[in-house]
Amino acid sequence: MISKTTIDNVFETARVEEVIGDFVQLKKSGSNFKGLSPFSDERTPSFMVSPVKQIWKDFSSGKGGNAVAFLMEHEHFTYPEAIKYLAKKYNIEIEETEQTDEQKELAGERESMYVVSEFARDWFHRTLLKTEQGKAIGLTYFKERGFTDETIAKFQLGYSPDQWEAFTSEALRKGYKLEFLEKTGLSIVKEEKQFDRFKGRVMFPIHSLSGRVLGFGGRILGNDKKAAKYLNSPESEIYHKSKVLYGIYYAKQAIAKEDNCYLVEGYTDVIQMYQLGIENVVSSSGTALTPEQIRLINRLTPNITVLFDGDAAGQRASLRGIDLILEQGMNVKVCSFPEGEDPDSFSRKHILTEVEDFLKENAKDFIQYKASLLVEEAAGDPIKKAGLVRDMVESISKIPDVIKREIYVQECARIMDINEAVLFNTLAQMRNAGKKEEARAQAKPNKGEMQVVQKDQKVEKIDRQFVLERKLIELLLLYGNRKVSFEDVIVNETEDGDLIEEPIVLDLDVYEKIYLDLQEDETEFANERFRVLYKKIIDALMQQQESFKIDQFINNVEPEEGALISDIILEEEKYSLHRWDSQEIYVKLKAHSIPQMVSQTILYLRRFYITRKIEELAESIKEQNESVRDVLVEIKDYQELNKLIAQRLNRVI
Repeated sequence: MISKTTIDNVFETARVEEVIGDFVQLKKSGSNFKGLSPFSDERTPSFMVSPVKQIWKDFSSGKGGNAVAFLMEHEHFTYPEAIKYLAKKYNIEIEETEQTDEQKELAGERESMYVVSEFARDWFHRTLLKTEQGKAIGLTYFKERGFTDETIAKFQLGYSPDQWEAFTSEALRKGYKLEFLEKTGLSIVKEEKQFDRFKGRVMFPIHSLSGRVLGFGGRILGNDKKAAKYLNSPESEIYHKSKVLYGIYYAKQAIAKEDNCYLVEGYTDVIQMYQLGIENVVSSSGTALTPEQIRLINRLTPNITVLFDGDAAGQRASLRGIDLILEQGMNVKVCSFPEGEDPDSFSRKHILTEVEDFLKENAKDFIQYKASLLVEEAAGDPIKKAGLVRDMVESISKIPDVIKREIYVQECARIMDINEAVLFNTLAQMRNAGKKEEARAQAKPNKGEMQVVQKDQKVEKIDRQFVLERKLIELLLLYGNRKVSFEDVIVNETEDGDLIEEPIVLDLDVYEKIYLDLQEDETEFANERFRVLYKKIIDALMQQQESFKIDQFINNVEPEEGALISDIILEEEKYSLHRWDSQEIYVKLKAHSIPQMVSQTILYLRRFYITRKIEELAESIKEQNESVRDVLVEIKDYQELNKLIAQRLNRVI
């Protein structure tokens, strides 16, 4: 187990905006940062990070918390894994106590698969550098590709010996379970036999955004025509090839810094360009580009430059990926290399400035690139030209932004020398057809399901008690240890039996005011989560008083409670995400003074309880459970009290 000293050190050092900034492109928004949600598909930012409070909130999914909570949600880390990741990021030495057998047993299946994958990475790398076969075959291949020792070490390249079970036998000897060797795809098990999936291949570890090993790509070096040139790990609990980009772990900071991502096809393309000095480069690893991969890039930058080989057939096949990028609302440019060249070979033959200049000079907007690539095929053939125009308009129709669509239609009309009105008409037809198809797909019931149409559905009522209890928690978190002057009253009864108020002024901490008033009313929170959190906050405020800080408090509660705190604290911040003021919609944020907000919330809560009590008493009359006269007197007393509270609310408001 990790020592408390280490955990405390991690929490004191880690900055939530820095941690999340490794995974999401954040932009300054007042005192906070905003970005696209990493948990849902969106084009308008709904993800908020507060450096002051050291918390984050994703309004699209409802998730939130501190830096550790983000890693647990995004990377599916366990709590210890998240602490270790942060310790490594901030160069904090980890102190651990001995784990019991029971604690070791509790390590989950996913973690076991990660551990096996990390062992495999180290073993393949060591085999490459330390064994005769590894050096003679694997290392020679990488050296011939021009990779330096530093690059080989950085990308953790390796070699799997050309033997049936060299890796599997060593892993079993080291105590790793065959179950997880099979589940990660590192070993193939058939009846009583097991053998290595990647035998005789140089190895490329595939990392997650946080640097964990998810799987491997292996390139065969022999002349076996029956074997695939490249072989990837199979789909598993930790590896989903449609959601992974090779090199993203090494490229993420450069992508955010350069505000552009170069997308290539193969592993060696990535490594060669990175070694040259162009670090903002990733690869789809030879698979067709997917929306999930595009969204992974979109977290870091809205700009993609697709780099194509000089092979014309490959370029046309890759054009399908451009439409996918456009659908995600991203900006895409395309650059193709000279005939017979690819990013790998071109980078080996040129120095950094030459490659950078080539990319700048030859990167074309997608519409220009598509026209230049296909116009030669349509030369002199009106039918082919018409097909080309439709193909270009089809791509434009994928763009969600209406202004961009109009600009691209104008550009297409200029390039193809065709009337804009014709193109706009064609575009409208395509988009309408797409909307109708989408509507039909959504309306079509799943097989075996019945569609139930509910008439006169009741609008869900607002739970006023929930809202008020939530507001008290917010006030405690934000202002609990702040001392203010409260204008209060004491309610006394006159000789005639009337209730009158006598004004007083109390200098109290906010938490004292809330605690004393709830105690006086003998009131407990109805919501279980609020009730537990309320007690923890009050205890912390009583102990720490002036030193109470949200970022420290959130580190000492359960992850679910941390998410709830983030949700409460950053609730009003979401209005700033939409920039409604730019549309002349002005949202009223916290404008009241602290005493007014506290007093008003408590009074509304009291009024809620009194109203509910009056309703209960009225119901008891119907059921004839009580003396009608006594109940009516009690109702009258509560109504008088309610009237006094209403008068006070008018003054507070």
